[in-house]
Amino acid sequence: MSRSRTNAALGGLLLLVWSNLLYAENADRDKPIHLESDRVVVDDAKQVSVFDGEVELTQGTIRIRAEKVVVTQDKQGFKHCTATGHLANFRQKQEGTDQYIEGYGERIEYDTREEVVDFYVQARVKRDQDDVQGDHIEYSTLTEVLKVFGDPAHANDPNKGRVHAVIQPKPEETPDKPAPKNAPLTIQSSPTLSNEKP
Repeated sequence: MSRSRTNAALGGLLLLVWSNLLYAENADRDKPIHLESDRVVVDDAKQVSVFDGEVELTQGTIRIRAEKVVVTQDKQGFKHCTATGHLANFRQKQEGTDQYIEGYGERIEYDTREEVVDFYVQARVKRDQDDVQGDHIEYSTLTEVLKVFGDPAHANDPNKGRVHAVIQPKPEETPDKPAPKNAPLTIQSSPTLSNEKP
């Protein structure tokens, strides 16, 4: 099998596995964005705000921490946030669980219109013990799809140009070991209920 076919197959596998693992908190998209920083410069004419110094952006369960965040707003009110730092980080709670997805990069871009988060340079996304790394990672908080890209400029260097992933096997359910909390609920009859009428 050629290297390009192998990479395409691996990419497809990653999309399949991670799309089943990532369940973003649906209510986040309806929450306001809050920002805190040491300094801020607001340019109302250009609809650009620059937050500098230990910046923390939150929107519902979404949290981005960075050294600097630039927020631009379009005419419809959607915002595009560019966070930079070494390393900037992102965190979001998964729907119906107590687990979080976490991401890192030297630059993180968050687009509220497309509901997409992009991680660039030393990009990494983790969920529990699953971990993917690449040069660029794109995560849709709307469709819950994760795409990971290597650096084509370093395609021949296995340490820089390739995507790396660690995906843990799903635990099996046995009578003495129930399914994890985030597993779908199943309906079963109860042996303790009686069919007798009161």
